[in-house]
Parts: sequence; C-alpha cells; structure tokens
Amino acid sequence: MNDKRIQFQNGLKDGIPIGLGYLAVSFTFGIMAAGAGLTALESVAMSFTNLTSAGQFAALGIIAARAPFFEMAAAQLVINLRYCLMSCSLSQKLDHNMPFFHRFLISYGVTDEIFGVSVCREGTLSPFYSYGLICAAVPGWTLGTLLGAVSGSLLPDRLLSALNVALYGMFLAVVIPPAKENRVLTGVILVSMALSLLFTVVPLLNGISSGFKIILLTVLVAGAAAYAFPVKEEEDHA
Repeated sequence: MNDKRIQFQNGLKDGIPIGLGYLAVSFTFGIMAAGAGLTALESVAMSFTNLTSAGQFAALGIIAARAPFFEMAAAQLVINLRYCLMSCSLSQKLDHNMPFFHRFLISYGVTDEIFGVSVCREGTLSPFYSYGLICAAVPGWTLGTLLGAVSGSLLPDRLLSALNVALYGMFLAVVIPPAKENRVLTGVILVSMALSLLFTVVPLLNGISSGFKIILLTVLVAGAAAYAFPVKEEEDHA
C-alpha cells in the first residue's frame, strides 16, 4: 500500500467525525433553506459549492429579503475572510514544491473543522490527507442539507433546537485534545473565549460583524501568542 493511499485513508478516518457533525448541522440549514423558498436542488448546490455554515445561514436572510447581489457579495466577503487566514496558516505546512492544482483543490475544503484537524497534524501536510478529510466532510454537509430540505418539516421543534448546538460540540472535539497537551494553546483558547465574550457584550464592539470579529481576534490573540511564545524550528544540519 503506497503512501498516498495511506494518507488518504488517514484523512478519511479523521474526517468521519467532521462529516457526522456536518450532517446534523446542515440538516437545520436544509430546513431553513426550504423555508426561505429554495428548492432541494438549490439548497444542495449551495452547500456543495460553499462549505461555510455562517456564510450560508447569512445568505438565507439576504435571499429572503431579496437584497441585491452586491449586498450578498459584501456580506460573504466579510463573513468568510477568516478562511484567508486559515489558508495562509495551512500553506506553511505544505511542501514548497507542491503543484498549484493540489493547493487549489485543498483550498476548496478549508473549513473551521478541517483546518483545526489539519493544523494539529504533525509534519508536512499531504494533499491526499486533505482529500480524505474533504471526501468525508463534504458528503455529510450536502447530504444533511438534502435531508433537511425534503423532510425537516416533519421533525419536532425540540429536536431541531438540539441539532443547532451540534456545531459547537464539534468545535470542542477539535480543540480540547491538543489543548490538554499544550498549556500555551490552552491559554490562547481561554483568552480567545474571554475576548469573544467581551466583543459580544460591549456596546461598541458588538456592532462588529462576526466574520471581521473572528479575523480581528485571530490576529490579536495569535499574534500575541506567537510573539510571547515563539515556536523554535529545528535546524536542518544535513
């Protein structure tokens, strides 16, 4: 069994929890999409081509309001700017000789959860490991959307409310294991949570959009942590 196949299988294995979490979260999106007037096909197409929960949920409100395309584009730009930072971070884990088409395909699947799993993986990130993650996560997101669009109206409100918190549980599953082994990472997480709460309750700060808030906090917290606790790279003496 060659290395590419092993990497793909490892990515597929690590991506199964993400796919299952996406299945639950996107089910709610499918229900809301149907309520906004989208067909099941349109809902699935949106999920397959976007892979952004915050952006897609925001898009439903814009679609329902019949807002112009410019407003949709501006909102998606702000909400999804964090993926630029994630992509820049992941690029540091890629082989500098990796062809552009691999980088292009990997970028399609850069989500919060896939980024969290990928950035915690030791060593150079193989594109085939990323493809395994994507192949496990994307079907979960699109299938959940389809199921929600065609049958969500049959479920009780309590169950739908429970499905809404599935995404947060998935975030915890991504960050808790590495945080247990790294005190610096634990501190960064706690500081990020405290500042996020501050941005939510302070009158002037709570007016900042969610996408820009994530970018701002990421730059501030990650920048401060990188300055205070720099990671020393091993020099290659070969």
